[in-house]
Amino acid sequence: MLLTMLSFISCSPKKDLPTVNKVDLQKYSGQWYEIARFPNRFEKGLICVTANYKVKENGKIEVINKGRTEKDINRIKTAIGTAWIPNNTYPGQLKVRFFWPFSGNYYIIALDKSYHYVLVGDPARKYLWVLSRTKTMSEDIYSKLLKVAERNGFDIHKLIRVKQDCDP
Repeated sequence: MLLTMLSFISCSPKKDLPTVNKVDLQKYSGQWYEIARFPNRFEKGLICVTANYKVKENGKIEVINKGRTEKDINRIKTAIGTAWIPNNTYPGQLKVRFFWPFSGNYYIIALDKSYHYVLVGDPARKYLWVLSRTKTMSEDIYSKLLKVAERNGFDIHKLIRVKQDCDP
């Protein structure tokens, strides 16, 4: 899911991708709903996708991604991993690992000052996510995030909306 596939893109060529200058990991912790994403094989056929982050005692972040299969919404796929900030000078550039020894880039491109929504991608521009603390997002905010993504070289026409209408 969201961070699962990032673990496989560590070999992607790096291109400059500006990230946020500050991230409070405690505020970032908690549940995020996937509003939109670039298609990828790790999330193929998944709806009601969530990402949960929790700061561990060692400062790293526990990552739990869940999604329901569209064919059978009672079937839940889960991926558990670890994320971290490798260089404190760039707090918006995280690494994530689901399968040792592979790790991938998790770049926070835009983050609401109240931590209500976030735009995440990778420097190769192959992956992009729009996440929210709620299952829905206003079209104004969504459009604002798409403009940020497009300005940073992402092909926003590839984005697909993620259904978030599953019962808890």
